[in-house]
Amino acid sequence: MPELGLLDTGGILCQPWVSPDRTSSGLGWEHAYVSTQSEQPYRARFYAAATHLLILHLDGPVTVRRRSGPSTQTRQIPAGGIFLHPAGRALDVELQERLNTVHLYLSDTALQDAHGPGGTVELAEELGSSDPLVEQLVLALDGVVRRWEPSARTYADHLVTMLAARLARAHTADGMADPWDAEHGGGALSGLTDQQLMSARELMEERISEPLPVSALASAAGLSASQFSRQFRTSTGRSPHQFLLQLRLDHARRLLRSTRQPIAEVALRCGFSHQEHLTRVMRAKLGTTPAAFRRAA
Repeated sequence: MPELGLLDTGGILCQPWVSPDRTSSGLGWEHAYVSTQSEQPYRARFYAAATHLLILHLDGPVTVRRRSGPSTQTRQIPAGGIFLHPAGRALDVELQERLNTVHLYLSDTALQDAHGPGGTVELAEELGSSDPLVEQLVLALDGVVRRWEPSARTYADHLVTMLAARLARAHTADGMADPWDAEHGGGALSGLTDQQLMSARELMEERISEPLPVSALASAAGLSASQFSRQFRTSTGRSPHQFLLQLRLDHARRLLRSTRQPIAEVALRCGFSHQEHLTRVMRAKLGTTPAAFRRAA
């Protein structure tokens, strides 16, 4: 599946009053497109996009006016406020002051996958709502874009899955279990079978040096990405990203002990983006550096 890009944003980010600082273009993300920018005051109407739009206000308050048919809503939105616009609807909006934002465009596939079987979820428009968890997830995705490393692919996929699950839960009337709640003790989920877990682990080890999307792991287990992420954590107590990072670290330790390969080469062979990336992880997890670990071994 091709990555989401500018053509999936409904034309908003192509306007002259938008000055992007960074975007997820070129990172291969299939279900989300992230752009962080400054915006000048404007009023415009945009065509219906196939993606759901979530805008996180980084400063404020600012006045935003939204028109939908004969009705008009006007809100003073503070920093941390959320603007949500569902896929498939034209957008008529007015921004009355300068504003810094993070735009996140989410595929409907990711949303419905997070919702699970038993019907579809329909997002409702939001203007100035607040959700600390959504804010945290969007800022985390912006952080991934800001400090992008190829090995962060599984982490980015995990964040997108959790954001989609949060939105699905907030816009579902039947009170279905939220995967985020389940991951943090709020509900029981079944785990992977032994065969599914073995297939996922074998793929991680086989492709340990490569950026590995969650969708590939889910396919190996015969599950959707959302199902896989939830059930994997139930089985292992860790997200796919955390589990893969530990495998990479264990592999690096073996190579550092048993070979004289340059540390930079060890880092790349184990799926770290560069030597400094391996050093950061080893210092955080083990309290040492690759060079010191090799000397001690």
